[in-house]
Amino acid sequence: MISKMIRYDIVLYAEEQERFVETLRELGLVDITTTGWEPTEGDRAILLEIEARSKATEFLSSFSSSENFNKDALPYATGEEAYECYAAARDERQQLQQEIARLRKLADDITPWGSFSQQDFDRLAQRGVTMRLFTAQPVAFERMVAEAADGVTIVEIARTQSAVYFAVVTVDDVQYMVDGQEVRLPEMDSKTLIAKANELEARDKALNEVFSRAARSKELIALERGKYREQLQSLKVNAMAQREADNRLVILEGWAEADTAEKVDMLLKEYPYLVFDRRDATLDDDAPVKLKNNKFARLFELIGAMYSLPKYGTLDLTGIFGVFYMLFFAICLNDAGYGAVLLAVGIALFVKGGQKLRQAATLSIVCATATIIFGTYSGSLFGMSIPELLGMPALTTPEGGYTVWPFLDFTGSFFSIALALGVFQILVGMAINIYMQTKLFGITSCLGLLGWFIILLSGSVAVGLPMFGLGIPGFDASSPIFYGLAGVGAFLMLVLNNVKRNPLINIGAGLWDAYNNITGLLSDVLSYIRLFAIGLSGGVLAQVFNSLAMGMSGASDIAAGSPWYSYILPIIVASIILIIGHGINLFMSAISSFVHPMRLTFVEFYKNAGFEMSQRSFDPIRKINE
Repeated sequence: MISKMIRYDIVLYAEEQERFVETLRELGLVDITTTGWEPTEGDRAILLEIEARSKATEFLSSFSSSENFNKDALPYATGEEAYECYAAARDERQQLQQEIARLRKLADDITPWGSFSQQDFDRLAQRGVTMRLFTAQPVAFERMVAEAADGVTIVEIARTQSAVYFAVVTVDDVQYMVDGQEVRLPEMDSKTLIAKANELEARDKALNEVFSRAARSKELIALERGKYREQLQSLKVNAMAQREADNRLVILEGWAEADTAEKVDMLLKEYPYLVFDRRDATLDDDAPVKLKNNKFARLFELIGAMYSLPKYGTLDLTGIFGVFYMLFFAICLNDAGYGAVLLAVGIALFVKGGQKLRQAATLSIVCATATIIFGTYSGSLFGMSIPELLGMPALTTPEGGYTVWPFLDFTGSFFSIALALGVFQILVGMAINIYMQTKLFGITSCLGLLGWFIILLSGSVAVGLPMFGLGIPGFDASSPIFYGLAGVGAFLMLVLNNVKRNPLINIGAGLWDAYNNITGLLSDVLSYIRLFAIGLSGGVLAQVFNSLAMGMSGASDIAAGSPWYSYILPIIVASIILIIGHGINLFMSAISSFVHPMRLTFVEFYKNAGFEMSQRSFDPIRKINE
């Protein structure tokens, strides 16, 4: 649900603004409106400082987990000192690594020439001997050697499959055209270049001590970032404050949760030189949004936030789409073994991942548990058939009954079930949309949508349910009740879609809306086929890897009664193929299971539920102790 908000309009003396904002920051319960704020050049400098320290703490957190971290390094005295030393070391490391890369590439390029001295080249030149270095293709080199003129010596230095490295020596300024690419060697040979690169690498390695000290001080750097963020908060408030009476008065718009508004009222009443007005936030206000859900729905706030928070005054759909998302995730992954692996990963993250990863870890555990349950129901365990493992080769008997346990025949039955799930979620979304429009604007605002909903619901019950053996007696596609409901729905949709408009215009608009609704519904429902397709593709790939492991390892060809050691190599080969194959399949299937239910939620469900986005979340100004 969305937490109820109270709006405050506050008027105070301009010279009191800074002290008042600091008082609100100490309270930490009031969100001051800064919508529309555009940063100045000075503000951008603070934003850069915040971003730089965020990147620093991110790097140092990663560095503290590496083998280069010295846990015994002494931390710096202040966060500013720690950041400055980190930044200097970072810049130096970047320059060193660029120079090291340049030297090593240069060394690789001149390695075929061996050791040389530039002074030897200079001495030869003083005596009238010119030595030039070239590379050429082997065919061209052989031709030059055969056609070399008098006074020209061509010496091969090194050769590869595609190139020959050679020197051309001439005396007394003899001119000779060489069919090759001339090479200008640096003053150092490859050994000297490598030695120089090693020296720079030693300097680079020494910087790890600076990074270790900074990593020990990353909390201080985070505190410095918090101070900059507080400063930015004050700048935003100052920039967006409304000024009156020749800039002597300041008007601020603030928001607080209804649950904590009593503390805000107390502070404002006791604060001198200030007047305020308070009222409940309305749908027309650009009120900030804060969600207040139970433990289950709170898990899926992480998913919903990737799209947008709901607009204040509307319905929070987190708990509703969370149930669907969990189910759709399980369907897409569709394997009890993969669910068990994901469950183990989620538990490991929950135990060792820290507080920041706890919500994501819990969400993984919930979705993994659902996957285990659904994967067991569909009879899949790492691509193997659970009924066959239990000695039940057939899912059903010839008479049409189940064998011991009603496992789902995913391949044969789930295509239609996926479509039915899509219709059901769309109907739930439409019911939510009708409820919210009725609550906000009255029943007459959604009569057309209500008519469309009645037609879809009655058609689904009369036509769809009998397809699954769940028909309601006396209510089918030929029953008078069905035709009566369909007629009522059509009347609402075509004639009363806008009670303030001429009925004839309504009929034309209703027919156009019916066309759009039918085509849109068809597209929406067909989108749910992805549940079947993704679940099926993952299962097929799992079976393929199982077959590859058995076939390529030769395990299936070992004769019965063979000695035990003949199984060792096939088991090792099969295990490698299974681990790699199922690892790839699990990774790809997990990504698909995460993304596609999200798409069904944000596109199909949100659209039919009439979801409206919020422009801002509740973010009270507060002391930031990171």
